[in-house]
Amino acid sequence: MAMRGNNRFRQLHSRSCLRSLQTTTTVNRKQPKTSSSPAADSDIVKWNISISTHMRNGQCDSALRLFNSMPRRSSVSWNAMISGYLSNNKFFHARQMFEKMPTRDLVSWNVMISGCVRHRKLRDARLLFDQMPERDVVSWNAMLSGYAQNGYVKEAEDIFDEMPCKNSISWNGMLAAYVQNGRIEDARRIFELKADWELVSWNCMMGGYVKRKRLVDAREIFNRMPERDEVSWNTMITGYAQNGELLEAQRLFKKSPVQDVFTWTAMVSGYVQNGMLNEARRVFDEMPEKNSVSWNAIIAGYAQNKRMDLARELFEDMPCQNVSSWNTMITGYAQSGDIAQARDVFDRMPQRDSISWAAIIAGYAQSGYGEEALRLFVEMKRDGERLNRSTYTCTLSTCAEIATLELGKQVHGQVIKAGLESGCYVGNALLVMYCKCGSIEDAYVVFEGIEEREVVSWNTMIAGYARHGFGNEALKLFESMKKTGIRPDDVTMVGVLSACSHTGLVDKGTEYFDSMTRDYGITANSKHYTCMIDLLGRAGRLDDAQNLMKNMPFEPDAATWGALLGASRIHGNTELGEKAAEMIFEMEPDNTGMYVLLSNLYAASGRWGDVGKMRLRMRDRGVKKVPGYSWVEVQNKIHTFTVGDSIHPERDRIYAFLEELGLKMKKEGYVSSTKLVLHDVEEEEKEHMLKYHSEKLAVAFGLLTIAPGRPVRVIKNLRVCEDCHNAIKHISKIVGRLIILRDSHRFHHFNGGQCSCGDYW
Repeated sequence: MAMRGNNRFRQLHSRSCLRSLQTTTTVNRKQPKTSSSPAADSDIVKWNISISTHMRNGQCDSALRLFNSMPRRSSVSWNAMISGYLSNNKFFHARQMFEKMPTRDLVSWNVMISGCVRHRKLRDARLLFDQMPERDVVSWNAMLSGYAQNGYVKEAEDIFDEMPCKNSISWNGMLAAYVQNGRIEDARRIFELKADWELVSWNCMMGGYVKRKRLVDAREIFNRMPERDEVSWNTMITGYAQNGELLEAQRLFKKSPVQDVFTWTAMVSGYVQNGMLNEARRVFDEMPEKNSVSWNAIIAGYAQNKRMDLARELFEDMPCQNVSSWNTMITGYAQSGDIAQARDVFDRMPQRDSISWAAIIAGYAQSGYGEEALRLFVEMKRDGERLNRSTYTCTLSTCAEIATLELGKQVHGQVIKAGLESGCYVGNALLVMYCKCGSIEDAYVVFEGIEEREVVSWNTMIAGYARHGFGNEALKLFESMKKTGIRPDDVTMVGVLSACSHTGLVDKGTEYFDSMTRDYGITANSKHYTCMIDLLGRAGRLDDAQNLMKNMPFEPDAATWGALLGASRIHGNTELGEKAAEMIFEMEPDNTGMYVLLSNLYAASGRWGDVGKMRLRMRDRGVKKVPGYSWVEVQNKIHTFTVGDSIHPERDRIYAFLEELGLKMKKEGYVSSTKLVLHDVEEEEKEHMLKYHSEKLAVAFGLLTIAPGRPVRVIKNLRVCEDCHNAIKHISKIVGRLIILRDSHRFHHFNGGQCSCGDYW
């Protein structure tokens, strides 16, 4: 609806420009309008029309040549150039022209402000707005629309309240701002303030309720409407169809006075979204007229259900393929795991938009090709494609997964320039990126900057603190969350219990677990029970952990048994560990990590025969141990290491540095944890096998190449071993550096010979 406001603004501006063209006022007002003047007003009008024509045809250079050749120009000439550059996405040229303009009129200011808004340069728009010598309702509406479209509801409210006079576009813009940003009760409040709303506003209010699945309220608005158009009927039909009330949707469909292509498409989409593909195809085949949206709806239905053969068949038959059709195919192939076909479609596209790039980037990221996803992001930027929230979010998520903090920071800088950093959608992605890249302090700065924090923001920050081993900070944040009136959900409580588990706060964790249903109406699920069993087990209360498992209202899953197996390994309870492992092997026979955990338990007990049997069992079942590797980011490049790495170009320097550190560590009292070696060999050989684990190599390389004073951040795909954990504690003290290690389970912050986990991991 805010977009409708923009269109109205553009129409109003066009009429204003036309009037100016007809009554041309020259910049040089002192020049007399005589027949001897170098250019008559009628000539200027013709030139201005030619400039606008060139701009409409994308011929910016021709427009500029004509503009420069004009012996005399009016303000309309300048405005035509500015507006033309903006319509051709040449913002810089438009701004340059605006700055050179000798005398600006109201239209000039409004056009430039509107251009800033369209190009998401809200700070520039506000600066211009504040500098305006005079404003009209168009100026105010342009700023209102800019804030509304970009999620800045508070700023939109301020503009609306300060407006000296409001028109229907102002009221519609504020209503749309509330609706589009989920502030449905505020929308209802403003809606009830006046009775003479335009039809578009009734539809906006009804659409807001539909979007939030409040169909009763939507129907009440529908029934109250003084008049209805096809949008009204289609919105209500779509609401019922998308929410599974297909009988009511069908009833309204038959009752609708106009069954246009959008009405039919609403039914197709409804059946698709409810998984009724056969019904969707039947309605699609019966449609008297189809448009690209109809085709895309049925193709998307097949793609979402991984029926790419039928999706492709329809796609190739489609008479009106557009960029959305191609995007649907990219997403469908990517989500079906066929990234090669997705890339083939992407490469063959006649034209791409930001969604095309976001789809292929997300496809590579979700398929485990993080580096290719980031390469495409860089390529997208070089191509000059406009980046949207989805692209930023996907790229930040990829940075988070492969822990490329430096690139993540660069993307963060671009997000700030785009004015998106304080919105929840991108803000939460930034939060996750900093948490997963090991920069919890930066994560909290981002968290503080999110203007309207929703439960997801709080959950992400609480879980981040928990995973980094800062349990007390997580619990303090949880208490702050409750004070702000945000109601915890089941994900919140997983983060809270995880914080207690990682920090050993048994009594506090038990108290929170017991309060879930009583205080927040949350029914404990398997994740909550797993956290509690992990908490009790790590604390050595294995009997309590088993009793809790027995009293669960459902059968324990592999993760729950895994928590018990991990606790058994920590406390050397081989019998309980074997029992837990057998249950896991029944549920997940290919779970490599559990074989290794049990093998570690046997090795620590000196049961080498059982270690050998475990190897044979893995071989017979075709289970292969996932090779461990670690990586560190140095100057925007990822350096990956495996145990005993012999191919890194700096290997000699790394090994020499580790030898030097090894001597210093022994003087500090370091002793190798040889019990972890799963081979029955001599102690000296065991020490040698532990010496060059991948995380030690990555830490050594980071210390050699990352400037002093900066943390060394290392990522490992598996859990860090006890020996490396002990060694890195000593190393952090010897070199006086902060070393942050992320393994598959949590973060460890090593500093001054201590770890943030307090050796409770």
